Amino acid sequence: MRIEGLELENFRNYACQAVEFGPGCNVICGENAQGKTNLLESIVYLSSGRSPRARTDREMIGFQEDSARLLARVESRGRTFRIQADLFRGRRRKITVNQVCVKTGAALGEVYHTVFFQPEDLYLIREGAAARRRFMDTALCQLRPRYAAALSGYERARAQKTRILRDFGERPDLLSALPEFNEQMIRLGAVLIQYRYQFCLRLEEYAAACHRECSGGREELALAYQTVSSVKNPGAEAGVLAEHLRRHMEDHQAAELASRLCLSGPHKDDLLVSIDGREARTYSSQGQTRTAALALKLAEREIFRNAAGEYPVLLLDDVLSELDPRRQEFVLNRIAGGQVFITCCEEDRLADLSGGKVFRVEQGTIA
Repeated sequence: MRIEGLELENFRNYACQAVEFGPGCNVICGENAQGKTNLLESIVYLSSGRSPRARTDREMIGFQEDSARLLARVESRGRTFRIQADLFRGRRRKITVNQVCVKTGAALGEVYHTVFFQPEDLYLIREGAAARRRFMDTALCQLRPRYAAALSGYERARAQKTRILRDFGERPDLLSALPEFNEQMIRLGAVLIQYRYQFCLRLEEYAAACHRECSGGREELALAYQTVSSVKNPGAEAGVLAEHLRRHMEDHQAAELASRLCLSGPHKDDLLVSIDGREARTYSSQGQTRTAALALKLAEREIFRNAAGEYPVLLLDDVLSELDPRRQEFVLNRIAGGQVFITCCEEDRLADLSGGKVFRVEQGTIA
């Protein structure tokens, strides 16, 4: 699974760029604000239909331009694919795979996968639950198209419910539509819980081994999936989970109306991380939390490999510069076997370690 070639037109600071990549390690070097992260962003976008940085597609279109184009030639599962995304100001994007339109970004996950690791992810353990939910959602949307569809439907229903709760004071008639959106959230929420729980089980298996290796066998990492309090067994069947979610929502109905907030549902889920039996977010050192974050991202890569039969494309955006030499060595020893992109400001030492292909980026131009 690898990106053979990439073409960008009016994407961020790339006016017109075509580049061919190596099958192993690709080192992208250059000064800050030259376009290194923009390059990785385009690769992530073509694998998921989502940007890890932008809130809307138009943010990725070059200044004073009306459209942008991204085109990748991808080798995956023994086949070659051409993935193209056309972004526009004022109208919907167009995404095609081998010239066939795809309706959702989730369909891109069936072509190839990416694991994107940026410096902010080193603080994944210390951040709030939203960051860890986003980590699970990003991975699962690529792995399981059904999950992506359920998540999209759930968020639409939650948005409608939120508007009703916000506005029913001025328009009491809106409350008549509340049961419909509650039921949508219950049905789709049960699907989200099922997938997240299974993902957490696989994640713990690989992350614990990674963390143990990186810590020299001195520490033990554990994960636990936390959802609404009425769900005692997140591994139960969808119908059972739906009943538990319904009970939780009914118990919180008065509070939701009083606060005008959507308080019940898996949109508040969390991935609890502990090291040697203690909550990592509260009690772990900076080194421990960074090791745990590394373990989660590398475990995500292993899950993708097992699901697809080949490694996903791994993107490390200036992560190594944030790590001490021991953790740098651990990561570099772990990334063999698939295509990797590493951005950095200084290529000398990294190029020697990787033995891969080196590109230099300057003002939106790749050499």
